[in-house]
Amino acid sequence: MTACVTGALGRAGTRLGVPVPRDVLEQPAGFQFGLAQLQADPEYLPWSARAVILKAENTMVGHVRFHSRPDPEYLRPYARDAVELGYTIFERYRRHGYATEAVLGLMDWAGALFNVRRFVASIKPENLPSLRLVAGLGFTKVGEQVDDIDGLEHVFLCEIL
Repeated sequence: MTACVTGALGRAGTRLGVPVPRDVLEQPAGFQFGLAQLQADPEYLPWSARAVILKAENTMVGHVRFHSRPDPEYLRPYARDAVELGYTIFERYRRHGYATEAVLGLMDWAGALFNVRRFVASIKPENLPSLRLVAGLGFTKVGEQVDDIDGLEHVFLCEIL
C-alpha cells in the first residue's frame, strides 16, 4: 500500500508479482485509509487491501479490501459483527463481472476464516453499477450516511446464514 500511495509502482509490482498500473494512483484515499488503519491497529493487516489479478493475463484489474476488522463501532447501528467491504475495478476492466467475483471472494474468505456472516457496503446514490452489484448479491438498504470524503452514501447489508 505504501508503494501505491507514493507512486512506486515498480516496487509494488515486484512485491505482487504483476505489474501495477497507473490506475491505482487515481484513487489513493483507499490506500491512505488502509495505511492509517494499519498504524492504529496492526491486526487489521489480513483485512487490508489486496489486488484483483487476472492470473491468465498476469494483469491487475483493481483492488478490494475491508474497511476494518469485524464489529467496528461505526457499523453497530446497522449490524453487529459485520465488516464493510470496498472495491475498485479499473475502468477498462469494468462490466466483466470482476467486481462481483472479487466481492464474493472477500465474503467467502471472511466467512471461512473468521465466521463473518454480515457484510456492509456504502455506495454513493449515483453509482448505478455498484448499486446493481450489491442488489444482485442480496444486499438490502439499511440506512444512509454522509462520508467525509464521498458525501451521501446508501448503506447496504447482506447477511449470510
